[in-house]
Amino acid sequence: MSGFQKAERRKAKLRLGLIGPSGSGKSATALRIASGLGGKIAAIDSENESLSLYAPTPADPGFCPQGFDTLNLHSFSPANYVKAIQDAGRAGYDVIIIDSMTHAWNGTDGALEQVDRAMARSSGNKFAAWRDVTPMHNALVNAIIQSPCHVIATIRTKTEYVVEKDERGKSVPRKIGLAPIQRDGMEYEFTIVADMDLDHNMIVTKTRCPAMDGKVIKYPGPEVSATLLQWLNAGTDVPNLQVATETVTLANPEQVGELAALIAVTKTPESTVSSWLAKAKVNSLADMPQSVVEKCINFLKKAS
Repeated sequence: MSGFQKAERRKAKLRLGLIGPSGSGKSATALRIASGLGGKIAAIDSENESLSLYAPTPADPGFCPQGFDTLNLHSFSPANYVKAIQDAGRAGYDVIIIDSMTHAWNGTDGALEQVDRAMARSSGNKFAAWRDVTPMHNALVNAIIQSPCHVIATIRTKTEYVVEKDERGKSVPRKIGLAPIQRDGMEYEFTIVADMDLDHNMIVTKTRCPAMDGKVIKYPGPEVSATLLQWLNAGTDVPNLQVATETVTLANPEQVGELAALIAVTKTPESTVSSWLAKAKVNSLADMPQSVVEKCINFLKKAS
């Protein structure tokens, strides 16, 4: 019997990636759009508490008049991002701002730094190092995709100066953004991706929302939120969208990485892994409860 069924449009949560160089307005844009989405806003700040500088005051409502709560990270391990995202979901926030995702890649304790440490432990074996770290980064991607909240993430780009002619024909330097500072292809994990330039234009480069296709928007704000909400809410309710009230402790990325490494080393059949996932009622190792992952690890250690 075929498992195919008629496609059904369901309500969705925003997954927006804002990519640009320093000074392009990524943080301000994230706050403006988050404000327009409504509800409680949680901000994960890896930029030395810089996001708090935009907090509203009686004299200046700023970009987010209703205010927002922040969590300031000082260690940028992907596991810390995962925990913050999951905590925000369980706490009932409606929108999560991640400012920025770049530090989870090349910041203190970020993925690249953890690869360097793992290589040092494995006599320079880069393959083994990435085998341990990749599941941690995958867990971060899964946390964003599966969050019950709208998620807006900023990503820095590498920058370079080019010399151009101004309106008077004089040569002047201009800073431009290049490739995102994140894992290659990370931008494709979002439903909408936009480049921010130094003139504070939001240039939509990828979208599943037809109304946003090809848009270039100066100082984007609540009007963008309204367009996105109309599209996101055009569908039926998603079953079990809210976080369950019972507390389930998920395995941390280090445990997931250990399990993935053991599966590779012991050449555990794919059918066995699939049965574990089915019994846990999840789709990936990163979503498995801690207790289940620990049992799997112990089983493979004994088997080897």
